[in-house]
Amino acid sequence: MTSDLLSTALQFVRGVGPKRAADLARAGLTTVEDLLLRFPLRYEDRATPCEIRHLRPGMTATVTAEVVSSGVRPTRRPGFRLFEAIVRDATGGITKAVFPNQAFLKDVFVPQQRVVLYGPLEYRPSGGLQFTNPEYELIRAEGPDSELDDGTIHTGRIVPVYEKVGSMTPRMQRVLVHRLLRELPVAVADPVPEPIRASRGLPDRAGAIRGIHFPEPGTSVEALNELKTPAHQRLIFEEFFLFQAGMVLRKRKHAEDRKPKPVIVDDRIRDAARKILPFKLTEGQRTSLREIVTDMQRDVPMNRLLQGDVGAGKTIVALLAALVAMENGLQVAFMAPTEILADQHYLTIRRLLEQARFRVVSLTGSLSAAKRREVHAEIASGTAHLVVGTHALAEGDLAFKSLGLVIIDEQHRFGVMQRASLRGKGSHPDVLVMTATPIPRTLALTTYGDLDVSVIRELPPGRQPITTVSKSESKREEIYRLIRKELAAGRQAYVIYPLVEDSEKVDLRAATAMADHLQQEVFQEYHVALLHGRLKQEEKDRVMAAFARGDVHVLVSTTVVEVGVDVPNATVMVIEHAERFGLSQLHQLRGRVGRGAHASTCVLLYQFPLSADARARIAALVETIDGFVIAERDLEIRGPGDFFGTRQSGMPTLRVGDLLRDHQLMEEARREAVAWLDQPEASRALVTYVSANWATRFGLVGVA
Repeated sequence: MTSDLLSTALQFVRGVGPKRAADLARAGLTTVEDLLLRFPLRYEDRATPCEIRHLRPGMTATVTAEVVSSGVRPTRRPGFRLFEAIVRDATGGITKAVFPNQAFLKDVFVPQQRVVLYGPLEYRPSGGLQFTNPEYELIRAEGPDSELDDGTIHTGRIVPVYEKVGSMTPRMQRVLVHRLLRELPVAVADPVPEPIRASRGLPDRAGAIRGIHFPEPGTSVEALNELKTPAHQRLIFEEFFLFQAGMVLRKRKHAEDRKPKPVIVDDRIRDAARKILPFKLTEGQRTSLREIVTDMQRDVPMNRLLQGDVGAGKTIVALLAALVAMENGLQVAFMAPTEILADQHYLTIRRLLEQARFRVVSLTGSLSAAKRREVHAEIASGTAHLVVGTHALAEGDLAFKSLGLVIIDEQHRFGVMQRASLRGKGSHPDVLVMTATPIPRTLALTTYGDLDVSVIRELPPGRQPITTVSKSESKREEIYRLIRKELAAGRQAYVIYPLVEDSEKVDLRAATAMADHLQQEVFQEYHVALLHGRLKQEEKDRVMAAFARGDVHVLVSTTVVEVGVDVPNATVMVIEHAERFGLSQLHQLRGRVGRGAHASTCVLLYQFPLSADARARIAALVETIDGFVIAERDLEIRGPGDFFGTRQSGMPTLRVGDLLRDHQLMEEARREAVAWLDQPEASRALVTYVSANWATRFGLVGVA
């Protein structure tokens, strides 16, 4: 037994080997610690398996039995066969297990083979009571594991059942974990400090690891399956505690940086800001701007998130912050996720700064090489004061003369490294990230735990509430009448089609066909145009400019208009195949209307059959226009792993904790981490551990 068992690579563990190690690695399991900290999929009480004579239809049961006979029989469906095994238990009771199209089991279920069957039971008039496609495990040990007492691992106790990983069956994993636990020391290094364990009544780490895999007799199976045992809670708390310690350290590390030149705000700058304001700020905008500018005046770099619902007016707040930076002789980089959004911001900012002395330039991927060189030169020399662009701003060959403020819009669409790269182009610049996808509190503690947060909740005055309705495909003519009524009143409309990668060509054909159909057969007297991501940039610009001018009356588009398109005269948004969109995406699309003084309508057009999740998404959107409520509902429906729809968003990789189920524990872990790190001497070991392991463990940019 070595003291570094937990750090041992699984490929070097007896019974694993290269193939199994590769399978485990694909599931993110590369070390013994990875494997031992992976919770079983569920637990079965095999201490008292059900006797066959007590089985009833509708039950989900575990039986331990012996194979009497087995065989494959054909069915009326050509090429479809059933494998059947007759089994009996020690009481003499007999039942049947049926496996559709699994003829290979004839070499597994051989007479006298002892098996454990687990699954639901049903009654078939033609064959009586049976398990249909149950989970199964063989009892008799084989090969290198034969020295193990199968009766103490696979049956006669509460048994952990693991998710199959490649060639590693649940039984193989159980044998492997059991062997490793026999080699695990009674005590192992524990990253959770002993005073915290004692105050919370947490078991030690080694005991918790043993408890999640092979719990003591009498442990509640219900508590095990709900992950509510002390062992489960301890390891979930450990994960959250380490994660939050890293977030706190990262935030404190940023606080040690010093800006070369904090900004100054005087009457001259205040007057300059008033001159560009197109309207009176809302209370939320004023509060957010005050928080941002206060940060900018400190010698510590700002690291702030500005979140607000669609249309809440985040851009003008960011622009006022940019003006403060530029009046102090600093350059500003404003990064947006798409060229459409970058162009929209560029035009808006250039118009608002028309009377100012600052030069605004655009830098996107579609610029010609010559134009890109010209813009790069302006940025490097400092003659360009504010640069609006896409990911091109983060490219390695771009240099700023004096970058002092980085603004990142719809920031969750950028990779962590892209954001870090842009930040690195200045000397500790202030950073303001913005999102129109309100962040539920639980995720704010994780993805944004190292940021200060400003929130704009209200919409600017004069905005009309959006009426949202859901209609089935059969109501299409009713929807066309609504559009026609709005067009007759001089308004405009969007018709949105999904565009998903796995059916991109089909979707694009459908959107193109719809645009043709609407132009030729439905709205002949109006101008219908098509916009999608595969158009060249000049064509996209031409279509959007025509729509903004009112020359295009109906815009058929894919989700390229999800963010950044502002046409106040558009009052109808029809979303085709609404069941295929995520909830936050639907809310973003809805935000393209309701931006002017006229009442607007969003129509969710769906096709049957609807999944339960799709029904929930559509119902949520109809019920509320509050983006913060929608964000919480979206998190509930999709779960945190899919909330942003991209792994590059900065979401942590959590092994055992669940941000929804365990949100209370996450908040408690943060409080404990902050309090412990406030004790420099006591927390030295924790800081060392987190600094060495945090980035790899959670799949994020490091603490340092």
